[in-house]
Amino acid sequence: MVTESTRSHRRFAKAAVAAALALAAVFQCACSTALPARVHPWERAALADDIMNPDRDPLGAAVAEHVYFSREAASGGRGVGGAGCGCN
Repeated sequence: MVTESTRSHRRFAKAAVAAALALAAVFQCACSTALPARVHPWERAALADDIMNPDRDPLGAAVAEHVYFSREAASGGRGVGGAGCGCN
C-alpha cells in the first residue's frame, strides 16, 4: 500500500532529479559559451620565452622520443618504419 508519505517522497525525488538535470544543462551551456582568452601585448613576451618552446632541448627531445618508441614498439614507434616488433 502506497502511503501519502511515499508519494510525497517520490514527487520530491523526481523534482530533485529534474532540478539537478536543469542545473547541469545550464552549467554545460555556460561553460561551452565561454569567450576565448585574449593575450594582452604585455603578456606576449612571457609566452614567447624560449622556455615555452617544446623543442628547446634537442638532446632531451631525442632521448624522450627514443624512450617513447622503445616503450611503444608494439605500435611501430613514432615516425619509424618497421613491423611493430621493435626491430627497426
